Amino acid sequence: MPSSDYDSACLPDLLPLYYRRLFPFSQYYRWLNYGGLQKNYFQNREFSFTLKDDIYVRYQSFSTQNELEKEMQKMNPYKIDIGAIYSHRPNQHNTVKSGTFQALEKELVFDIDMTDYDDVRSCCSAADICSKCWTLMTIAVRILDRALRDDFGFQHLLWVYSGRRGVHCWVCDEAARKLSVAARSAVAEYLSLVKGGEETVKKVVLTDPIHPFIRESLLVVEQYFSQYALQEQDILGRKESVDKVLALCSHVRRELQQDFQNEKKPEIRWKLIRDQAVKKQSTAKKGQHFEKEIMLQYCYPRLDVNVSKGVNHLLKSPFSVHPKTGRISVPMDIDKLDSFDPFAVPTISLICEELDRPRTGEEDEKSEDIKDKENETDAAERRKIRDYKRTSLAKYVRYMDQFLDGMARSWKGDLLRKSDLQKEF
Repeated sequence: MPSSDYDSACLPDLLPLYYRRLFPFSQYYRWLNYGGLQKNYFQNREFSFTLKDDIYVRYQSFSTQNELEKEMQKMNPYKIDIGAIYSHRPNQHNTVKSGTFQALEKELVFDIDMTDYDDVRSCCSAADICSKCWTLMTIAVRILDRALRDDFGFQHLLWVYSGRRGVHCWVCDEAARKLSVAARSAVAEYLSLVKGGEETVKKVVLTDPIHPFIRESLLVVEQYFSQYALQEQDILGRKESVDKVLALCSHVRRELQQDFQNEKKPEIRWKLIRDQAVKKQSTAKKGQHFEKEIMLQYCYPRLDVNVSKGVNHLLKSPFSVHPKTGRISVPMDIDKLDSFDPFAVPTISLICEELDRPRTGEEDEKSEDIKDKENETDAAERRKIRDYKRTSLAKYVRYMDQFLDGMARSWKGDLLRKSDLQKEF
């Protein structure tokens, strides 16, 4: 059946197969163990599972990859969330003296959800997305990825599609994992520009001089603004949309309304707005950046700041299945961001069906299986690798491998530094 034929009623039948033969446990453990550089790092990590009928199980933790595999294959969670590294094993939190069980570390995480853009997209609303509004996610990843790397110096950023309507970022550098709540809040605030709820008309206010970070972000927005906002969202076409834009340039609203009477083309209307802004900037004492404020209000990333601030905040795990869409929460290749299509991400029904297709090279596999019997654990791992490589999941696991290889190179450097320091004593 094609991926569009996902039926949530089939999920209880598909999940056991997914966790038994397709879930990339080896990469998953390699990621969360961080090269084994810190004692009990994986063992003290919290996992939470959402089971059938919304049964929610928190404070799960595991000693080894094998233990995690067995438990997930037993419980077949509908959703997996990852939490912090604690001072003690999360599954023993009830036995620890009150007040001593503390969240110590976690990746710095960001959650961008399309529903937060409902006031500036006309194509869809709520949980719905389409290729037009997906551009907002592309812009968000571009802006945040640049800022986190260039402004903060982070290197190991794992971008993950949520499986439905958003994107998550896991900043995995050691420095990011050790950040305090105050430092996480400072980073999140630095990256937040769109402020205010539904009742706030003007959500972006720029002051002179414009911060270099905002200038860099505007360069990204400018690449997409004409195609996305003027053409696809038609923000200067329908009267209702035009009124919303004009409300953001109240100083010259009357002049623009007059100009718009004679000019209906969105591109030329936008040029009229820019011309008015340039004119105001040359005469006004204070910053008049309303054309930039409009661009940012319509396109700048909208962060759920609370997700980023807390060390103990749980976030949906990569390779979790979205129960509503059936899509796998997959890593994104940042180098191919503009061609990323959320609707092409495989569903659990598709990859399970791909497993059943006749495979080539059966004879080679049989001879491999004879060898495999010599070492059952390795055999199971090799079979699993062969299984996911036969499905549409393969390329996303490959992205994960590339990301982990980059991290491993930095772990090697850390290990060498540690051994050098020990030799000095």
